[in-house]
Amino acid sequence: MRTKTTRTAHLFLALALLAAGSGAVAGCGGTGPGGDTGSEARREARARRVAEAWDGSGAARTWRAGYHPMAEAVQPPAGGFHAGADTRAFTTQNFVLRGTLPAAGPAEGTVRWRSGAPLVLPLTGAREAYESVARGGDDGPHLTVTGARPGAMTLATSRGPATVPAWLFTLEGYDTPLKRAAVAPSKLPRPPIGPQREVSTSQLAPLAGLVEVAGDGRSVTVTAEHGACDDGPAVHVLETGGGVVLSAFVTGVREGPCAGVMLLEEVTVRLAGRVGDRVLLDAFTGRPVPYGVPNGASPSRRGVSP
Repeated sequence: MRTKTTRTAHLFLALALLAAGSGAVAGCGGTGPGGDTGSEARREARARRVAEAWDGSGAARTWRAGYHPMAEAVQPPAGGFHAGADTRAFTTQNFVLRGTLPAAGPAEGTVRWRSGAPLVLPLTGAREAYESVARGGDDGPHLTVTGARPGAMTLATSRGPATVPAWLFTLEGYDTPLKRAAVAPSKLPRPPIGPQREVSTSQLAPLAGLVEVAGDGRSVTVTAEHGACDDGPAVHVLETGGGVVLSAFVTGVREGPCAGVMLLEEVTVRLAGRVGDRVLLDAFTGRPVPYGVPNGASPSRRGVSP
């Protein structure tokens, strides 16, 4: 089933345009929400090829058996932060260590689901976990870490909620710890289909990442790219028994000189059925849509009719 999407956005964030690196090039001429007839037909054909390649494949079986988070690997203390300054420190990753971190720990840990086989994965050390959240270093507000201990956290994954090994960091002024997952996601399987060859972004473009899957599993929010001289991104969806293929493209591309910037926008895609254990796929790359946004950039959101 193919449906249109509802787009949502906040403040626009401009990034340097690196279109050549993504394999997509700026489109020419104005297009409507679905693009011209030829582009739409080629887009649909590509989505079908991606779906057919993944359905029943070894790559799909490997992906379903893996650990693929669909939520942040870091969780604030229970109840959230006490003040705006602490929230700002967390967002800017501004931490100060005033204590001792465990020098060593177990080499492996187990990720467990409510059903299905558990997965044993290598564990990251406390120092590595701390450095992954404490990347700031300015003179602004900071959070003080006084120690850490091994523990666990619950994290949304492609297989449902999982109990994941974690480092629990003690924060000055808080009764409950900040949690950081101590295992990295499983390596993605080799895709059974290659990426799309270079085409106009008004026909097909890569997605920047997955933002979230709704609690009922009937919609997904992704981050899509577009430029400064268009009407924004749209995403179409093709659903099969084994996959959900998302086809992103840029609408209303205008001719003439244009600033070389790239904008990110969140797009919410409503589905006919629950995502369940189906693989969420990017039609452009032919790969599963990765969780998160490159470089930690925050996409814009705005309400727009489909």
